Amino acid sequence: MKNSGKYEDNLNVVGKTLRQIRIEKGFSFERLSNGLLLLGVNIPVTSLHRIEHNQRTVRDYELCAIAKVLDISVLDLLNPFIETL
Repeated sequence: MKNSGKYEDNLNVVGKTLRQIRIEKGFSFERLSNGLLLLGVNIPVTSLHRIEHNQRTVRDYELCAIAKVLDISVLDLLNPFIETL
């Protein structure tokens, strides 16, 4: 079995949940990207879009920073996936 860096054909498991939470909290891509920059994490708007649409992986430090900017727990992003296991 070849490890392609995907889980069930997904590049990440948080994109859909991230989009939902970002919208619920009233964050635009620009606002989230700017908040991340203030933490020293550079994720451009185009990359955030790609994460939400499962076209880009998410690094562990990026996940932590995204959660911090959105004022949520990392588990809030991961729980929907964890519950499927």
